Amino acid sequence: MKEEKDYIKDISEIRSMMERSSKFLSLSGLAGVMAGVYALAGAFIAYKVFDFNPDAIMYCAEESVSSTASLTNVIYVALAILILALSTVVFLSGRNAGRKGEKLWNQTTRRLMTDMAVPLAAGGILILILISKGMIGLIAPVSLIFYGLALFNASKLTLEEVRVLGIIQVVLGLAGACFVEYGLLIWALGFGAVNIIYGIYMHYKYER
Repeated sequence: MKEEKDYIKDISEIRSMMERSSKFLSLSGLAGVMAGVYALAGAFIAYKVFDFNPDAIMYCAEESVSSTASLTNVIYVALAILILALSTVVFLSGRNAGRKGEKLWNQTTRRLMTDMAVPLAAGGILILILISKGMIGLIAPVSLIFYGLALFNASKLTLEEVRVLGIIQVVLGLAGACFVEYGLLIWALGFGAVNIIYGIYMHYKYER
């Protein structure tokens, strides 16, 4: 009976080792918090500084031309947020991996990046198409939807909470498409508040 229990324990440990080796488990909750803070700051700058708050899906040519400079500045802000968020994720996740004696960049990480890259690239191209067509009001909800799909797609290689986060982002994106006049607010809720709440939860559950 004792030997049987030992075998079961050994099998359980082997399964745990295989799961750790096939999943990316070094995600940092603090990185999620910081990404959310960056997003909230970006939304505030877009709204207060550049007066960017689309309240309709389609804009006529005259309106599009008059708001080109503002939209260009908002795009620069969005790129800055993206660079800051990615840099923070890499730094803090790398620190977590080092504490666990693991490498940040390995086969699992490459698979994770590939799974996320497809929906993110598709979403980015679609956003460029929307901008060229003057459909500015759909930029925010579309970015939420494809971000959520990227998280959902990558969740099989990381923690289950990432799948839930992805579903929430998709739902918020769909809500933003229905209520375009609140698109920027919903975007700030998804990329900002939800990421902060998720990051705090992950930090206290896995990193404390």
